[in-house]
Amino acid sequence: MRDVCVIGLGLIGGSVLRAAALAGRSSWGASDSGSDVEAAVADGFDATADVAGALARAADADALVVLAVPLTAIDDVLRAVATHAPNCLLTDVTSVKAPVRDAVARIAPDARYAGGHPMAGTAESGWKAATATLFDGATWVVCAEESAGDDEPGTDLTAWRESAALAFDAGARVIALPALAHDGTVARTSHLPHLLAAVLANVAGGGGPLAAALAAGSLRDGTRVAGTRPELVRAMTEGNRAALLPVLDEALGLLGAARGSLASTGGLAATIDAGHDALAALTEQQGAPRTPVTLDLRAPDSLDALLSLGERGGWFTSLDGDVLTGEVA
Repeated sequence: MRDVCVIGLGLIGGSVLRAAALAGRSSWGASDSGSDVEAAVADGFDATADVAGALARAADADALVVLAVPLTAIDDVLRAVATHAPNCLLTDVTSVKAPVRDAVARIAPDARYAGGHPMAGTAESGWKAATATLFDGATWVVCAEESAGDDEPGTDLTAWRESAALAFDAGARVIALPALAHDGTVARTSHLPHLLAAVLANVAGGGGPLAAALAAGSLRDGTRVAGTRPELVRAMTEGNRAALLPVLDEALGLLGAARGSLASTGGLAATIDAGHDALAALTEQQGAPRTPVTLDLRAPDSLDALLSLGERGGWFTSLDGDVLTGEVA
């Protein structure tokens, strides 16, 4: 198994390091957070505050480098990658993909890169919140891009395979998607929910002590992610501005229609019934029968096949050499 170097030891990066070590990989981490490094070392992990040294070690070992820092820190870390491990196998676990893809091309163009995003997390943060089992059963996107000519040759399938192998070792299933398709989808399923949770919390908070006394499950469920560190939420929502704006407009349109209906007729049936039906449809799609598939990454059309399956919600669950096994609805 390939060695792993994790830069950033918070909830996600710390969980990646723990999972890689549990899988038997030689692994080490680095962070500019002294408290996270101290906590990781105290737990018996190989961790340092020397990011440059960790990257140089990764270059010597041809390790997979995992960037687990906020989007706002990506450029600085990529400059270190370009200096100390310019040809490394590189992935990341940032929640927005197109800006990271573009930053890699601009700052560390010789890296063999396939971006990643594990769809897992909690409202907690830091090394102490990290667990080796955080990704068990989770979906982990590993990005793949088609060739756009000689200047843009498409995703290096070695980088894609190594990034996917790490996800499998962590207990996740893998979906291949282009960065823009990923960003548009998470705007709907993750970033808009974070914004709505913040709005719900603000509205409830305006009710003062009485609202606190009466708040129950519906508010708790709707506002859970509002407890996430604000700087992390700002980084992912602001970083995905282009994809989030039209989704936010869609949500505002639905809220405006609900308000108009309530004001004019006193009825909310259209909004509530549509939401109930949409959730039922999503649940049905999630539980739909799936067909087994295999894909050989050595095949000439493997990149196209990866993307075709990903666009249909197909995922992979294991890798044997160059052969992926998975299923699609």
